[in-house]
Amino acid sequence: MGLQEVTARIRQAEQRAGRPAGSAQLVAVTKGHSLSDIRRQVLAYGDFPLAENRGQEIRDKVQEWSQSGQPQPEWHYIGPLQSNKVKYLQAVRLLHALETEEQAQIVAEYAAKWGQAPAVLLQVHNGEAQKHGVPPQLLPQLLRAVRSTGLSVRGLMVMAPYGQPEAARRLFRETAQRAHDLGLAELSMGMSGDYEIATEEGATLLRVGSALFEETA
Repeated sequence: MGLQEVTARIRQAEQRAGRPAGSAQLVAVTKGHSLSDIRRQVLAYGDFPLAENRGQEIRDKVQEWSQSGQPQPEWHYIGPLQSNKVKYLQAVRLLHALETEEQAQIVAEYAAKWGQAPAVLLQVHNGEAQKHGVPPQLLPQLLRAVRSTGLSVRGLMVMAPYGQPEAARRLFRETAQRAHDLGLAELSMGMSGDYEIATEEGATLLRVGSALFEETA
């Protein structure tokens, strides 16, 4: 598909929903792709945030990028937070998937060493047994606990059931309402298979990967 078509579809979805153009931001999921591919297929079209879901991969890419002498892009981390992998995330500006107070405490401890802290999103459980996330009814409690560590909570993140567009729309709508009720502005919702639905339901961050790199995957 490619980035240009994806961004065009995002703009069309914004228009259908009566949203301002650019209110939903593409976050390019770059796992498994080389820096040359990322530059050619993503950054050639604009300064998009880049997202990874493995600590070692983001560490290695940050190091390789530094050796190029070019400014670092904005890095996001979208994978589950493992305590022994947080040390690799110093360059990350936004963590999409925080789900426990213990994770927040570990991130805050590392941030104190780094002299800078990533902002975070709270991952909402989507109802599937095998998925990560905090049960929706516990969000207010977790929000208070994470803020008590000094971390900045910007919003919520959720993953929709695969291949179920109506279930995805319902989940995105419910998550948007929960974020509104909590006074949180960011909504990380939607991936390659459902980013248009997510845009229509209020997503501000769209985690798209395979649709951008289909030609070389």
